[in-house]
Amino acid sequence: MLSKYCMVLFKKIKELQAWLKGRQAQGEKTGFVPTMGALHAGHRALVAQSAADGLHTVCSIFVNPSQFNDPEDFRQYPVTPGADLSLLADAGCHVVFMPETAEIYPDGTAQAQHFDFGYLETILEGAQRPGHFKGVGQVVHRLLEIVQPDVLYMGQKDYQQCMVIRSLLQQTGKADRISLRILPTVREGDGLAMSSRNRRLTEPQRNVAGTIYQCLVSAAAKQGTTPFRIVEKECRELLQEKGFTPEYIALADARDLHLLEDYSPGTPMVVLIAARLGQVRLIDNMSL
Repeated sequence: MLSKYCMVLFKKIKELQAWLKGRQAQGEKTGFVPTMGALHAGHRALVAQSAADGLHTVCSIFVNPSQFNDPEDFRQYPVTPGADLSLLADAGCHVVFMPETAEIYPDGTAQAQHFDFGYLETILEGAQRPGHFKGVGQVVHRLLEIVQPDVLYMGQKDYQQCMVIRSLLQQTGKADRISLRILPTVREGDGLAMSSRNRRLTEPQRNVAGTIYQCLVSAAAKQGTTPFRIVEKECRELLQEKGFTPEYIALADARDLHLLEDYSPGTPMVVLIAARLGQVRLIDNMSL
């Protein structure tokens, strides 16, 4: 097993695949953490879990243009390669893949494979960010074809995205070969979910950003005592009072993300929130 200090960086697909083929020939299995960089403790937890599971751990850093429905969001997405590499080495990552856009999409994004995620593309993040999940499906499919991992690690903060990737694995026949492991959201001290976008918050905004978590805790605590429509109204008013512009506060079946009008005893559920604080869009969720 490689030491965490022996991390290898690749920018070309052929070189990465040649390396991985050599590791696989030695009987090593591969864990994969796809990212867009600007890494934080949440990413670190994914990489560290893969390493702890005894897998040859690969992390990709690639800001995928096809999943940004807002060009300004793409332009402002933070790029911090030096800090990212330091975090990954410390977390026990073995291989980092940092390709250029042309390496991933040699014929352009328009020629990349498209997938139909049905209902998941019409609600919540799908409704707020048209085309976003098509881009996610494109890049993750491409990266899985390149890396050929045994285990794919993702964080629960992007709950709907995890559901999309589960659908992708099923559609492409990879579900039997690649295990999808979803790890709990890593949070700041006030409950704010770790996110690359948090660094764009001003100090006053950061001081109130944990309100989203407070709303999730309230929604969980009032299960069985208060109708969800009242909980949703209370959360919306609290967020607005703190300066947020709420986009959705929703309750859904945790298994398929079909929206629920009220708490459903015996059903695994998830509460999901998206809200803007100034120019920064934050999302979070909590399983009930």
